[in-house]
Amino acid sequence: MLTNQKELFRLPENVTYLNGAYMSPFLKSVEEIGHASVSKKCFPYEITGDDFFENTNRLKLEFSKLVAIDNAQNVAIIPSASYGIATVANNITLNTEDEILVVGEQFPSNIYSWQKIADQHNARIRIISAPIAFNRRGQGWNESILDAISDKTALVAISHVHWADGTLFDLKNIRKKTKMYNALLIIDGTQSIGALPFSVKEIQPDALICAGYKWLLGPYSIGLAYYSNTFANGLPIEENWINRKNSEDFGGLVNYEPEYQPKAGRYNVGEMSNFTLTPMLIKAIEQLNTWQPQRIQDYCKTISEKAIEKLRAIGCFIEEDKYRAQHLFGIYLPETINLDKLKAEFSKQNIYVSFRGNAIRVSPHVYNTKEDFEKLVKCFESV
Repeated sequence: MLTNQKELFRLPENVTYLNGAYMSPFLKSVEEIGHASVSKKCFPYEITGDDFFENTNRLKLEFSKLVAIDNAQNVAIIPSASYGIATVANNITLNTEDEILVVGEQFPSNIYSWQKIADQHNARIRIISAPIAFNRRGQGWNESILDAISDKTALVAISHVHWADGTLFDLKNIRKKTKMYNALLIIDGTQSIGALPFSVKEIQPDALICAGYKWLLGPYSIGLAYYSNTFANGLPIEENWINRKNSEDFGGLVNYEPEYQPKAGRYNVGEMSNFTLTPMLIKAIEQLNTWQPQRIQDYCKTISEKAIEKLRAIGCFIEEDKYRAQHLFGIYLPETINLDKLKAEFSKQNIYVSFRGNAIRVSPHVYNTKEDFEKLVKCFESV
């Protein structure tokens, strides 16, 4: 069982940060390597040709360990989740009346690319919204998604957990159903990978796309994407020197190369070597591999379960445990609680959460404690 790890972060004692789904704080070790990496650019003559590739290869290997990818060549370095999703959209051909399935109130970066290609091909975006009633909400939502997958479905674009309230989606059975109809499964792992166990080997998605600055504990503007062999011969959305075959040979770069790097190497963003951000994300994922996502889930459950019982007792709706993540969950308020007064109380107590849709989104990590949740509950009780 993990113990509290707050000493590894620089969060002030008077701050209760329950907002990892918005943006993670840096580990002290990640901050330190970031400062060192920035300083390295003061001496550019020390940056060698090997430096363009060694750390990126390490990063892909660490990510492969985290999510059980057999071959790190199936991993690309991306600047954002939207970039990773646009890469998939760039390599899909749809037929008229094909359906792209998404869930209600999905994050915009996992919507706009699908809308664009649906318009181009006279296909359709089909939105599967959450049930209106709270009773059996998570179960009912998953059943609706599975029922919607049919011979019209070309692609299901979904996250592992809903970004606004942590509802867990049954990826194993969704994958099974998409395979029945030869539909693609594209997963946005931004709000889960790093804190929630996930296995590419087990789920077998066609793509898994993750921004790095949330649960991967890394910096902004760098992320990672897994692309299955379905996309091994696709076209990148940009033409840069580093995603071409033999780009490691600086002396031969003017021998223009028609072939791309193998597998997902073709989808690497230009300047993927980012000498500041790449070492930081490596350090962060190394720590996550040491902690292990299941132990993070267990820790978050231990510190929050009593508080969740109390919140449910005063009339708040929080999804049943089977259908939600432990590191991210939504609190839906009863009519008896005034939201403006609650926000004021949070501000007064230095409690940081997010307000997404109709839910108060709470997202703890290993730097939080049971006391943080007791403080949260007191705010609800006071209003």
